[in-house]
Amino acid sequence: MSALSQHVDDYLRLRRALGHKLADAGRLLPRFVASLDDAGIRTVTVQAALTWAQEPAADPQSSVWAHRMSVVRGFARYLAGIDSATEVPPVGLLTHPKRRRCAHLYSEAETVALMDAAHRRIPSPLRAATFETLIGLLAATGMRVGEAIALDRGDVNWAEGLLTVRQTKFMKSRELALHPSTLNALAAYAKQRDALQPVSTGPSFFVSLTGTRLLYENVGRTFRKLVAATGVGAGSVARPCLHGFRHSFVVHSVVDWNRDGEDVRVRMQWLSTYLGHREPRNTYLYLSATPELLTLAAGRLEAYQDIRP
Repeated sequence: MSALSQHVDDYLRLRRALGHKLADAGRLLPRFVASLDDAGIRTVTVQAALTWAQEPAADPQSSVWAHRMSVVRGFARYLAGIDSATEVPPVGLLTHPKRRRCAHLYSEAETVALMDAAHRRIPSPLRAATFETLIGLLAATGMRVGEAIALDRGDVNWAEGLLTVRQTKFMKSRELALHPSTLNALAAYAKQRDALQPVSTGPSFFVSLTGTRLLYENVGRTFRKLVAATGVGAGSVARPCLHGFRHSFVVHSVVDWNRDGEDVRVRMQWLSTYLGHREPRNTYLYLSATPELLTLAAGRLEAYQDIRP
C-alpha cells in the first residue's frame, strides 16, 4: 500500500467517525490515488486532480467532473495538514449548474395501480407481497427508499403504532407515527412473510427470496418494470421513480392542510421532522407547483386581500 493510499484510508476513517457516510468518496478516492501512483506522483496537485476529474469516462455535460473534483478537494484539504507539498484545488475550478429534477407526483390511483401490479404480475408470492407493501409504505409515510429497505423487524412498535427509522441521513434517528391502516398492512405482510419464509437469515423487515435484506438496485429495477407494465407516468415530463413517493407525500400533505385551513407554516416544521430533514427549508424544496396547490394558494391570497384594510 502506498503512502497516499494509507492517507486515504485514514481520511475516510476519520470522516466516518464524525458521522459522514462518504459512499462516493470511498469509491472515488482509491481510484484517484491509484492514478497518481501509476503516474509516479507522490502527492495531490491541481493538475493531477484536474486531469483525473476530466477523464474520458466522465460526461462533461453532467455533474460528474465537478463532483469528482469536490471529492478530491476534501481529501486534499486533509492531506495539506500532513504534507505541505499538497496543492488544494480551488473552488470553482470545475463547476456544473445545479438543476433540481422535477419529480413525478403519484396520484392515489397510480399508487394503487402499482401495488396491484406488484400483487398480480410478480410470480413469487413473497416478492409480490414485499413490493406491494413496500410501495404502500413509501406512499403512506414519505420515507426514503433506503430507510424502508434498512428497517428491521424490531423497528415496528406494534403496540404504540410507531416505526423507528435508525441512523439514516445525517446520522439521525426518528419515530414515525403510523395510520392504523398502514400498521395493519405491515402486520399482514409480516404474517405472510413469516409463513412463506419461516427460516430468516437476518433481521430485515422486508426480505428477498432468500430471506436477506433487499438490495437497492434490485428494488429499483423491479419498480421500473412495474411502471412500464402499468403505464404510470406515461406522457409525464418527469420519469416516475421511487423517490417520487416522498415528493408526493409532501405535496399531498400540504394540499390537505390548505384545504382544511391549517397553518401550513407551523405544519411544515412538523413535516420536516417527520421526514428527517435538518430544517424546514429542505422540505419546501419538495413542493411542486401542482394545479391543485396553486389553486388553493390563489384562493388564500384572494381571501387575504379581501380582509386586508
